[in-house]
Amino acid sequence: MTRLLAFFSVVFFLAGPASAACLSQGEARNVVASGQAKPLAAVQSQAGGEIVKAQLCQEGGGYVYRLSVLIDGKVTTKVVSAN
Repeated sequence: MTRLLAFFSVVFFLAGPASAACLSQGEARNVVASGQAKPLAAVQSQAGGEIVKAQLCQEGGGYVYRLSVLIDGKVTTKVVSAN
């Protein structure tokens, strides 16, 4: 139950203003297919835990993945470069 509550807390947090630059799933597929961003599998090792949610976002002229990661029973947010 605690995991679920933590997960939804992160989801609502990410749905705020910071997600304005995040891509839809279709847009993300196109950006990855065109080679402008690495696929999620290529950066997965940088997460440090189990990825429960991932969004590809534009930031600072490039792309980043905003990840919700389960580490030691807690969900935390990590941002990793997708370039």
